[in-house]
Amino acid sequence: MLLRPNDEPDLWGSLFAECERSAFHLETLDAYAVASESEPLRRFLDGEPADTSWFDPWRAVLADATGRGVSVRRVRVVTQPLTDYHRWLLTLTPENITAGEDIRYLPRHLAGEVPTEDFWLFDDSRVAFHARDARNRGLAMVVTTDPGLVRYCVQTRDQLWPSATAFDEYAGSLR
Repeated sequence: MLLRPNDEPDLWGSLFAECERSAFHLETLDAYAVASESEPLRRFLDGEPADTSWFDPWRAVLADATGRGVSVRRVRVVTQPLTDYHRWLLTLTPENITAGEDIRYLPRHLAGEVPTEDFWLFDDSRVAFHARDARNRGLAMVVTTDPGLVRYCVQTRDQLWPSATAFDEYAGSLR
């Protein structure tokens, strides 16, 4: 197991650069306390015009990975009605999709048993868990190749992915 601090330079870039085939992210929280998202979220809540330039590094990571043929998928398990945070994410999701990510939504009440910890699953062989404090601020990534944890995450993905709804359909259902 390897602990990687969230402030490690290019943490996500290195995790994705090592990925060869697939990356899957499970999100289960109703809100996240990510420092770089604070101002853009505030602007959204105050009805101000969006500035998505802060999102450029993530778009670049996605574009590089998908450009190399890596399949990048994500399931967001969400409480309905959506929290302000998830309403804001709906406005950003097209940015992820344009960069090549496939994002699906699964209402919490339809999800069944869901892990309490988010994770990234890379190539069905390595998992990165977010270590968070009580306010959901990211502290570090715990990266492991433990076969039991990897198997659990693969099974979770395989259980949730078919039940989740593609972004366009989900967003359309909210109108």
